[in-house]
Amino acid sequence: MDLDPVATNGDHYRVVFENDRVRVLDYADRPGDATTNHRHPDSVMYTLSSFRRLLVSGDGSREVTMEAGTTAWLPAQEHRGENIGDTPTHVLLVELKEPGPLVGAQDGTLLGPQT
Repeated sequence: MDLDPVATNGDHYRVVFENDRVRVLDYADRPGDATTNHRHPDSVMYTLSSFRRLLVSGDGSREVTMEAGTTAWLPAQEHRGENIGDTPTHVLLVELKEPGPLVGAQDGTLLGPQT
């Protein structure tokens, strides 16, 4: 099963740049929108809008509130998400192509961005 977010949720994710070292994704959604399960490698996230989301991985979940202009580390993880706020989500993700461990803890402790 392909868990690439561009393949699983192409209505929200699009590739804006790619080379042999990184891939840059643009992600956008509206309040109430949800994604299906997908996987991210180690990434850097830059928020273009303020938003509130619910992220779910296995039995763990975490509500995330981010302010526009925040830069955060996103450790490799598998999750699905939902915009539970009243503003659109808009972020850029710079995915690293060097392999890293999948640490999206099933209990939710490492789910989402780490500031």
